[in-house]
Amino acid sequence: MSDQSSGLSKAQEIYSNRSRRARELKAEGRKLIGYPCVYVPVEMLTALDLIPYRACGDIREPVTEADRALPGSFCAVMRSCLDCALKGKNDFLDGMVAIHSSDPQEKTARVWESYTDHPYFHFIDMPVTVRPEAVEYFTSQLDDFRKTLEAFAGRELSADRLKQAIDYHNRQRGLVRQLYDLTKTSPPAISGTEILQVVKAVMGLPVAEGNDLLTEVIGEARDRTDRPEKKPARLLLWGSTLDDADVMQVFEAKANVVMDDSCGGVRAYRADVKLTADPLEDLARYYLNEITCARTFRQASPGETSKAYTKDLQSRFGYLDDIIREWNINGAIMLLVRYCDPFAFEMPALKDYFESLGLPSTYIEYDYTTGALAPLRTRVEAFLETIA
Repeated sequence: MSDQSSGLSKAQEIYSNRSRRARELKAEGRKLIGYPCVYVPVEMLTALDLIPYRACGDIREPVTEADRALPGSFCAVMRSCLDCALKGKNDFLDGMVAIHSSDPQEKTARVWESYTDHPYFHFIDMPVTVRPEAVEYFTSQLDDFRKTLEAFAGRELSADRLKQAIDYHNRQRGLVRQLYDLTKTSPPAISGTEILQVVKAVMGLPVAEGNDLLTEVIGEARDRTDRPEKKPARLLLWGSTLDDADVMQVFEAKANVVMDDSCGGVRAYRADVKLTADPLEDLARYYLNEITCARTFRQASPGETSKAYTKDLQSRFGYLDDIIREWNINGAIMLLVRYCDPFAFEMPALKDYFESLGLPSTYIEYDYTTGALAPLRTRVEAFLETIA
């Protein structure tokens, strides 16, 4: 990678070949641990000088090897992730950490562990509510994770080391929020496609290196004169996984995507970990409460047996109201990867919430392949015509 290239160019280069930088780090003697979901507490890896590497699928790679272990009617992202692993595309990884963010990931994790030979593998169970007892249980799960990590790394994960790692990652979260702040203007200072490339690049780098890249990109984007073209639609994308620039470009052909609330976008960065005397419990509280994924049930009044639909909608989606107003969003697309049941079940309620705000929205499903891009483009263009 050229030292003379700009921050955006560096990010695009890393995005286009993430494994190259990972292999360079491996050659330097660093150890990389893969994780397929943003619910995995990456701070614990960083604290032991292990590099967290977000393992992704590939819409350009036909799934063949994963067919040996997973059915066709299964989460397309997890099938693709496993397929890449079975084909040796992530053979630079020293280990893998999976978490029960969904039943497909839990089932895939068992297959992943059996079919691959990573020196280290750990699965974290995770509650689906934000009740106080859920925080206690999740903290105990992270303590088990700590013990296996310490055995693998050969060193103790002290509270001080963990707090320092949390500070580094909190800084990264703040920088990603600054990146998204650049889309508040009209036209935005940076495109949704560029942000996707930057965030995906950062998810494969040591945290300090990722922070340096984000700082460079933010400074460059603020000063650039070649801003993205201003378009009538300012879109919010909401869904599970959006990690491919070709998919994002389908939306940006005739719109500005100013907010991407997905697992490849702002979702893992919207808030900071609040530190107390117990950083492990702080992480448990943060990952349960602050990452707004469909897999977690957020009841308006925990413990009550009566239903309050409007209040529950506000509890689950209320954070979107501020985003819609601050980013001047005039349309939302609910994007579903086929067979992603947690997000599919959430769509009707989210549609109701958008209607309560008077925001036009539509639901689009695709199958995480390049063959889905053409019909996806047709659906997007039809929706944009209704809000132009």
